[in-house]
Amino acid sequence: MVKNDDFCQMDKPTLIYCYDAYCGWCYGFSPVIKKIAGAFFGKMTMEVLSGGMILPEKPVHIRVAANYIATAYKNVEALTGIEFGKDYLWHILNPEESDWYPNSEKPAIAMCIFKEYYPERAIEFAADLQFALHYEGRDLTDNEAYLQLLEKYSIQAEIFFEKLQSEQYKEMAYYEFSLMKQLQVNAFPVVLVQTAELKFHMVARGYTDYETLKERINNLLKEG
Repeated sequence: MVKNDDFCQMDKPTLIYCYDAYCGWCYGFSPVIKKIAGAFFGKMTMEVLSGGMILPEKPVHIRVAANYIATAYKNVEALTGIEFGKDYLWHILNPEESDWYPNSEKPAIAMCIFKEYYPERAIEFAADLQFALHYEGRDLTDNEAYLQLLEKYSIQAEIFFEKLQSEQYKEMAYYEFSLMKQLQVNAFPVVLVQTAELKFHMVARGYTDYETLKERINNLLKEG
């Protein structure tokens, strides 16, 4: 089980959102988890952990996954009501012309940096990262993809990109990936509620609608 100093301050329960920036189902889940964060603001501490879904030893071109995504994104849209943007879908539907080599590492490092600035807004930032990729078609392995987000959150670009290249924040990201394994999370999205140092409750595995998730969390909090 996890013994992590970050999760041991249990003055109130912690909601742990396990996601990956490249996960299409997490993108579809973004409106739900943002609404949950608002509904339970002040009642729970909010934490986001990156899953490291795509970590190839050597770069792998988008064409390897494009056929699968070309079908899967329609299922996500049908169930969640989210819309994938034409600039993202161009890479999926024209993989031979794309220059994308998806990798979860950089957005995970970016999340670790961001949480130092605005830990209470990590869920919002996760949703923004996914919108940048899945709607706006920004390549999250390219530093330029983060510029407008840095502007939105008033983060100085020079400092951010310096941290983005540092081993310190890379190690933090890989620590989160290892936490996923300790928590036995191997698919996304997953939502856990931690009520004690070593007590974790899974309240969502895969896409879960708002009312269902809200009810599960409320029932758990009532149990104390």
